Amino acid sequence: MSEEEIQQKWLSAQGDRTFRLNYDLNAASLVVDAGGYQGEWSANIFNKYHCKVYIFEPVFEFYHNIEMRFLNTPKIKVFNYGLAGRNRTEVIAVCADSSSIFRDSDRQVPIKLIDSVEFFDWLGLDVIDLIKINIEGGEYELLEHLLKTGFIKKIKNIQVQFHQFVKDARARSATIQHHLSKTHYLTYQFPFVWENWLIKQE
Repeated sequence: MSEEEIQQKWLSAQGDRTFRLNYDLNAASLVVDAGGYQGEWSANIFNKYHCKVYIFEPVFEFYHNIEMRFLNTPKIKVFNYGLAGRNRTEVIAVCADSSSIFRDSDRQVPIKLIDSVEFFDWLGLDVIDLIKINIEGGEYELLEHLLKTGFIKKIKNIQVQFHQFVKDARARSATIQHHLSKTHYLTYQFPFVWENWLIKQE
């Protein structure tokens, strides 16, 4: 199936309003949004389930807008960091919802990336009911780190968009999927659009 056919299938299924929002969540659930941008997905998830949401957005102007959007919503917390495999500063090309450290643009700004597992441990997160990962190429490093550390076993649902413009994207995504299949199983998959992995019951 071609990329266009996969995209059309996703659009026909209204995936952004169905697959991406339909989960077994409630007001006690914890959701992590990696790559908040404007906070639209988090808003939709919160409005549907009234759950706790932690949003990670490294571009300051996007972070600030999200923070203002949810200023009076105490169950939603916003962090001006990107989730990664180690702590460091990077330069990101700012291109609206395609902003990425793997792209070039006329506008580039410094951002802070943090070791996701260290930060989750600092927050005291024992279980994440759903993590949404849309970080324009950074998903490979993040998932590889979560797998290597074993923290992946604390995440019930992993909603991820893999991107093809990263070097060895197909090989790396296939390897990640292979390792994910040991602890999780696919609930839906539209390759390089969106897919979700649900933890296996022991």
